[in-house]
Amino acid sequence: MATTVLHPTAPVRAGRRAPWKSPVDQPAYARPALLFITVLAAVLYVWGIDHSQYHTFYANAARSMTESWKAFFFGSFDPGNSITLDKLPGFLWPQALSARIFGFHPWALTLPQVLEGVASLLVLHRLVRRWAGVNAALIADTAFLVTPVAVGLFRTAVEDPAFTLCVLLAAEAAQRAARDGRLRPLVACGVWVGVGFQAKMLEAWAVLPALALVYLVTAPVTLRKRLAHLGVAAVVMTAVSLSWMLAVTLTPAKDRPYVDGTTNNSAFSMVVGYNFLNRFSSLGISAASTGSVSATQGGGGGHRGERTTGGLSGQAGGQTGGQAGGADSAHRGFGTSSGSGSYAHRRLGTAGVQSGQFTGAQAAAARQGGGGGGGGGDQNGWSKMFGTSLASQTGWLYPIAAISVICGLLWRRGRPRTDGIRGGFLMWGTWLATYFLVFSAGSVGGHTYYMGVIAVPLAALTGGGVVQMWRAHRAGGRRAWVLPGAVAATAAWSAYLAGQFSSFLPWLAPLVGVLGLAAVALLAPARPTPTPTGGRLALAGLAAALAAVLIAPGAWAVQVFNPAYGSTGMGAVGPSGTNRGHGSVTSASGRRGQVLWGDGTARAGAATAAVGRGGAAGSGGFAGFGGFGGMDAGGELTASQRKLLHYTTAHQGSAEYVFATTGWNSASPYILATGARVLPLGGFSGQVPFPTEAQFQQLVASGKLHYVLVGGGRGMGAFFGGGSGTTSASTATTQITSWVQSTCTPVPASTYGGTDVAGTQALYRCGTGQ
Repeated sequence: MATTVLHPTAPVRAGRRAPWKSPVDQPAYARPALLFITVLAAVLYVWGIDHSQYHTFYANAARSMTESWKAFFFGSFDPGNSITLDKLPGFLWPQALSARIFGFHPWALTLPQVLEGVASLLVLHRLVRRWAGVNAALIADTAFLVTPVAVGLFRTAVEDPAFTLCVLLAAEAAQRAARDGRLRPLVACGVWVGVGFQAKMLEAWAVLPALALVYLVTAPVTLRKRLAHLGVAAVVMTAVSLSWMLAVTLTPAKDRPYVDGTTNNSAFSMVVGYNFLNRFSSLGISAASTGSVSATQGGGGGHRGERTTGGLSGQAGGQTGGQAGGADSAHRGFGTSSGSGSYAHRRLGTAGVQSGQFTGAQAAAARQGGGGGGGGGDQNGWSKMFGTSLASQTGWLYPIAAISVICGLLWRRGRPRTDGIRGGFLMWGTWLATYFLVFSAGSVGGHTYYMGVIAVPLAALTGGGVVQMWRAHRAGGRRAWVLPGAVAATAAWSAYLAGQFSSFLPWLAPLVGVLGLAAVALLAPARPTPTPTGGRLALAGLAAALAAVLIAPGAWAVQVFNPAYGSTGMGAVGPSGTNRGHGSVTSASGRRGQVLWGDGTARAGAATAAVGRGGAAGSGGFAGFGGFGGMDAGGELTASQRKLLHYTTAHQGSAEYVFATTGWNSASPYILATGARVLPLGGFSGQVPFPTEAQFQQLVASGKLHYVLVGGGRGMGAFFGGGSGTTSASTATTQITSWVQSTCTPVPASTYGGTDVAGTQALYRCGTGQ
């Protein structure tokens, strides 16, 4: 009899799924579509990175942070660790690490923002997929991708990319905590909010109402436990948020840099007064008692106001490449997202950048041109979020997002308290409303990239809302009309916005209108019918609806490939201003003198050429203005600057600093190009009382400082409050300047191979042996 032997077989291991194949619980197109969107996002964010240039003020700190770990931790503006940034340094840590790995190049500082953008898109996908399904997630991804400010945001080396990623990660953790009622993910949420605080300070806490509310309302545990969990998470969040500030406070002042933006060297004053309360001065809120150097200035920590600074008067231009403008408009907001020759074009070119003579009166005139607060004329007041400057970058999806929130909350009445769908609408709606109100009340001042945190809930609500309205449409009844109505409202709003830019793609507004009408025409008769024809009509209507909603912002977003527009140092992409003709919107070179993503030659026009002639080596006109120290386009020193640095270095001896300057903008080119230990006076605004006259004289007497470069501007003071007055900070800087000019010995430019130019910078030798 034959015997059959049974050989035991090894358990079959499930094969690893290819990354381009969708999970079994998702449609086959889900993963390929996500990969396509992700790759497209990476292309949009990284396009032209090899032509990027420095965000001048922040790049100085990033360079200093690569020179020492002390500067890295404290966020020192200069390699000598004399003064910090006027922000928390957390957002610069990735940039500094990138520069340490790849070398100090403009693209190395921009690369972290690209990665943060791609990560933000993927986290948003995960959030929306868990909440409303994979189709909603893909729609949300696409909406986020084509929102112009989201594209510009992740191409800009500022605070908001890291901040946006952190609040998204916090929301993802809060979502998991609310779903399961667990403490650990809620604590993780608090940690991410705290990390976001290191990037954007108190703005990170504005997301807390949304995250706390979704947990308090929907977590499947008792109320007592929910409150206890929120209390624990709040303690952790506060500890992480305040960790850097406490470390600075507990470090003796002699062992750390002076805290910029303050008169009392306090990190808490810088965060609470200078960077928060000052932005709400239009509401009558005063930061006068906080130690903020701009406590009496109009919103935004020094955008308009009356307080003086001893700022950009007199001795600028020429050798410094237009340093009279020595201010980072994107950093503080005298620049604008408006078009028509931008604020920088209209004012700086006529107020003395070309000649280098920028008086207090001219600065006052310059402030008036920006509609107050330094931003575009429609970026002020409670209606700023609906003005064309911001709405064209952020607000295309306002109607459909608002309708989605309303329907999401109303249609799910009577569901269990733990209903996740309703909880999602509650979270995204609260997020949107909170930041919308914050930006409406506070100062924006041309900082378009602030709106990235608004783009997130708009995209999520668009994805979740479209899917919800689609299901209601297919179910029939009165709710079936909501989708056509939402599409019609959004298409009408988009057509209106596009129509405000009459010479930019003049066919776009009519196309949006046609697509909107087509969507309504297809969706209306396709309400639930059992026939295949009705289903096909409905799908065609849905496709037309998505096209009508997304094509206009997409047309803006793809302008990153267009040299005539590209993106700006303020986070705007494509046209964004009140005078909306083609060419009226400049690149970063026209806005703040920094071509982040291109050579800027096609964008800056005649005004850039004029400003470029104003200095020794402007980087292609206004691109040179971005150096705020006259560096050339590659971030190198000019010939005169190289000679001056060589001379002062050769005669430095045992001094701690190569030389001092009367403003950060004069120190900037030397720090960026070589990492030189240059001592800037007055902080970013020119108002900071550091060093005092006595401290400065002690530096000279002790041999730590021999040379002083006078002229080239004193921070941003003239833009913030005029050129005459008697604040303690202006007194400190001007008294030091007067002391140097009366006590120290001028060094003729011929001594170091420079050129004497009346009214520009002058080098002085101080101390023994002068």
